[in-house]
Amino acid sequence: MRAHVRWLFPSLRGYRRQWLGRDALAGATVWAVLVPEALAYATIAGVSPVVGLYAAPAALILYAAFGSSRHLVVGPMAATAALSAAIVGDVAGGSQAHFTAMTAALALTVGAAALLAGVLRLGFLAGFISAPVLKGFIVGLALTIIAGQLPKLFGVEGGPGNFFERIGALFADLSDTSGLTVLVGAGSLAVILVLKRVAPVVPGSLLAVALGIAVAAAFDLEDHGVDVVGGIASGLPSFGFPDVSLDDLGALAAGSVGVLLVAFVEGLGAAKTYAARDHYEVDADRELIGLGAAGLGAGLSSGMVVNGSLSKTAVNASAGARTQLSGLVVAALTLVTLLFLTGLFEKLPEAVLAAVVIAAVIDLVDISSLVSFYRVFTRRLGQAYGVAARPDFVAALAAMLGVMVFDTLPGLFIGVGASLLLLLYRSSRPLISELGRLPGNGHFASLDRHPDSRGIPGLVVLRVEAGIYFANAERIESAVRRAAAREGTTAVVIDAETVPFVDVSAVRMLDGLTEELGSRGVRLLLARDVGQVRDVLRTAGAGAELRHVYPTVRAAVDAARTGT
Repeated sequence: MRAHVRWLFPSLRGYRRQWLGRDALAGATVWAVLVPEALAYATIAGVSPVVGLYAAPAALILYAAFGSSRHLVVGPMAATAALSAAIVGDVAGGSQAHFTAMTAALALTVGAAALLAGVLRLGFLAGFISAPVLKGFIVGLALTIIAGQLPKLFGVEGGPGNFFERIGALFADLSDTSGLTVLVGAGSLAVILVLKRVAPVVPGSLLAVALGIAVAAAFDLEDHGVDVVGGIASGLPSFGFPDVSLDDLGALAAGSVGVLLVAFVEGLGAAKTYAARDHYEVDADRELIGLGAAGLGAGLSSGMVVNGSLSKTAVNASAGARTQLSGLVVAALTLVTLLFLTGLFEKLPEAVLAAVVIAAVIDLVDISSLVSFYRVFTRRLGQAYGVAARPDFVAALAAMLGVMVFDTLPGLFIGVGASLLLLLYRSSRPLISELGRLPGNGHFASLDRHPDSRGIPGLVVLRVEAGIYFANAERIESAVRRAAAREGTTAVVIDAETVPFVDVSAVRMLDGLTEELGSRGVRLLLARDVGQVRDVLRTAGAGAELRHVYPTVRAAVDAARTGT
């Protein structure tokens, strides 16, 4: 029993009284950011703004109990809210009440999937979404979210669809623009962005919301055509399983995996960032369990999908939080908001909420990162791989355009698929460098990188800069054949130091090549293999010439010269 107790609330172990003030202040600061953003992200998910608040308290408490980060703040987020809207919109029909119930059910299925993945120790799967793919996905998603919020900022109807369809519908409706709505929305956006730059410690979103409510009440903006949030139920959410069927849960299962991947990768990245800063470790599998518990809590509280937030975690850390007690303070203040303060938000103009969303996601449109991916290029890479010479940029672009054209979840899988295809393509076309001897020290280096290196008459030394396996064996075989066909060549040496692995297809190719070249009076020798390569050569039945691997390139060259 004690072991289970110790396993809960790990960040609170050894708590010191002097930390209480910092944790409380950090919690109040995060609350000031979370409340308006939770309201806004709920509108992205297609549900009532209060659903965002419903999701937060249980999620914060349960993550604090099971998660491994001292600083991570969980709650509704833009990316997963947009995914939620897309997935629920595809399977939920009928009333808004059913849509809301399905949104809570999605939080449950994502939470259950995360818990199962954590128990099965599947945290390593986060590595299958590369940083460039996630970056491209987030940029595309942020642009799509902004396109969806702009109609509210202009006071026009707008339209559904992908990024380009939404922008087209916006331009078509611009003649119906409400000047007063634009003034309210643009003014709120300016307040948030200016405060973010000149006074980042001030909760600009909360201030914009407070000003919006005050102005709407003072000038009766609703009577002048400015849309407001309207009635928001006060009190605590109903706790229990949402009113959905088993068929509904089954329809959400596939989409839950995609949401989980995005939620986990985003939250884990935030957790690791601040763990590295404060010199402690986060456990990926425990993070899955923490995310799963938070998702179950949010779903059972009539909420929506939640995940770790980089922006709110940054606020939490910069405000001096030391432990997850700050998250518990946020949960308590959110409950107070639900009990006593929801009525204040009924006069909140929707244009202000749109401004909060746009301000929150505009920093995610990180074009500079895409440019940095594009710049990772050299002439030699271009000659070897062609368009695949910029794999990170291509994968990021594929994910971004996939989201903007085909929607959120397809865009994610397009990015992951493009990343894997580029990896396979590049591994099937390995760089093969010809080496020469450097004067003076006798070391060997690439001829095209080191102009002072010199080839050895009658010998060709090749370095394969990849593992050798079925997908690239034929290409390597052709390169060795071309080298052996040069006039006067008596031996080809393969420097295997940069060959991390071989498979059976590669061994058979090398064996056959050794026999073929030998019949023409050309020897094939291996030098500097790693242990794994040596093991496969021995157990796969390679011939004696291949099994005799030379410890250095010089030793192989000397053996070729002397015929030993």
